[in-house]
Amino acid sequence: MSFELDRIDRNILNILQKDSRISNQSLAERIGLSPPACLRRVRKLRESGVIMAEVALINPRLVGRYINIIVEVEMVRDQLDIYDAFKRKMDTAPEVTQCYQVTGEVDFLLMLLVEDMESYEAFTRKYLATDTNLSKFRTLISLRRDKFSTAIPL
Repeated sequence: MSFELDRIDRNILNILQKDSRISNQSLAERIGLSPPACLRRVRKLRESGVIMAEVALINPRLVGRYINIIVEVEMVRDQLDIYDAFKRKMDTAPEVTQCYQVTGEVDFLLMLLVEDMESYEAFTRKYLATDTNLSKFRTLISLRRDKFSTAIPL
């Protein structure tokens, strides 16, 4: 299911993806709409679910999350109930910032943010090593983050 976006909607979304705190007045001026028309469009984008959430992006290093880790996970079998149980478990793990079910050699890719290697070890013991449906996992530790964006190209 997709939502039909026109040029004005795309402009609104591009601006909001960079700064969701922009005032409606400023947004309307940048787009070339009246403030009421701009507000109606933004409301429509929110109500339709195109705008899913408006959040604050936090610098992980400034709050003690120094290590980005990517984990490849392989399950013992291709079975929906096993996949669903694993996804539910990852939903409860605060270290996991993203969880993708993927095709190919592995079944899941996890993105984690942790304070230190001891925190990662505690995560693996609690969530991975005890999972009897998990065949193996591989850890990739990020040396640095060269690009990070939450914006969706429009």
